Amino acid sequence: MHHPKRRAVGLAAVGIALASVAACGSGSGSVANSGAAGEGGKLKVVATTTQVADFVRAIGGDRVEVTQLVKPNASPHEYEPTPAAIQAIGQAELLVKNGVGLEDEWLGKTVQTSAFHGQTVDTSADVKLRRGEDEEAGKPADDPHIWHNPQNAKIMCDAIEKALAKADPANTSGYEQRFTDYAAKLDALDKDIERQINSLPEDGRKLVTNHDAFGYYIDRYHLTFVGSVIPDFSDQAELSGTQLDSLVKKIKDEKVKAVFGESSLPPKTAQTIADQAGVKVVAGDGSLYGDSLGPEGSAGDTYLKSEAFNTKTIVDALK
Repeated sequence: MHHPKRRAVGLAAVGIALASVAACGSGSGSVANSGAAGEGGKLKVVATTTQVADFVRAIGGDRVEVTQLVKPNASPHEYEPTPAAIQAIGQAELLVKNGVGLEDEWLGKTVQTSAFHGQTVDTSADVKLRRGEDEEAGKPADDPHIWHNPQNAKIMCDAIEKALAKADPANTSGYEQRFTDYAAKLDALDKDIERQINSLPEDGRKLVTNHDAFGYYIDRYHLTFVGSVIPDFSDQAELSGTQLDSLVKKIKDEKVKAVFGESSLPPKTAQTIADQAGVKVVAGDGSLYGDSLGPEGSAGDTYLKSEAFNTKTIVDALK
């Protein structure tokens, strides 16, 4: 469930605190360094989500200083901006977002508070979007989880490369080369996921997830989506008792083998549904990386690793 009143209060408090942060300054490496250029003349970039930040690092290399707003294993739907984050936006030359409404709950007011005057990069601009149902609003909506198709990730990275080159034309060739190299890795990932999913029997490629975050993955690799614990693109909605019973019945009728939790969401409801349906649950440390990448050192601390981990987890559970 969204909490606009709470968010408005939080942003107001952040706006008041921001003046104090700006006055105090910061040490080396902080998001509060002054000027558009970062340490060593690097381009200062703020990226909203874990995935987008990872793409910027891959394409930008050592030419960019990236401030990532959403933390690992956290929900981008309900991000609460900090004073330091707002100051980083105000000082950045580029603000790179996922788009498709993923950050709409908080980004607009945050940018306004920051007095950002740089370029905003919407990485979804050229992605073909899939339509679904916004359960809370009760009307059709575009699915924001575009990165779960590696070919979409390539389109997102292309937008990032072009923006970096425009902001820092002297280093265009480096951005282009890193994009080319990373695009090849995305193509290899795409082929490997397809190979692994195709190793499953066709009638066993059925997915029940914590929330409706894997539609692009499901479409790309021809799985069957049976349902989700949270029946919404956002991870804030809740199943009613009737919906819960209906999902349990579908799991049994479709002979689904597993219910998959997500790293950024508590596993309790997924565990309950799996128990009622008499199937295994993939939760806790083994959960899928849905809305967020994992912390440094985890199996999903980069986009490439997270998608590979998700695929192995799904295939192992559905064999």
